[in-house]
Amino acid sequence: MIQAHADAILDLLRADPDLNVHDGHVPDGSEPPYVLVYIADSDPEQSNSHSLTAESERHVMWAYCHCVGANQIAARAVAQRVRAALLDVTPTIPGRVCWPIRREEGQPADRDESTGQVVVDLVDVYRLESVPA
Repeated sequence: MIQAHADAILDLLRADPDLNVHDGHVPDGSEPPYVLVYIADSDPEQSNSHSLTAESERHVMWAYCHCVGANQIAARAVAQRVRAALLDVTPTIPGRVCWPIRREEGQPADRDESTGQVVVDLVDVYRLESVPA
């Protein structure tokens, strides 16, 4: 189930041919602009997320999208493409009913010179939730 949710998010991002998407790792030699995506999941303990067998049914997935560019303008452009690909989209996951993807939070752009190349990293966090169909 974790990979199915991750694939749904990554597939939506990769559907934009102008968005360079990396899943958890940026290969050596990659140049900005790109989005680096980290996936985290949860099965929340909520009274309305249990079936009659007391098994958790609700699944929550967060996509931490590091929108990277050579400057703030470029990082914001990547963030806008990510937003267009994910926000309010209801993905299809076999055997699941999904809610529209929501933006949970964002962090201000951060300038990084640690690799010898100046990049600006702007982080947005998106949430995907589903239950069994």
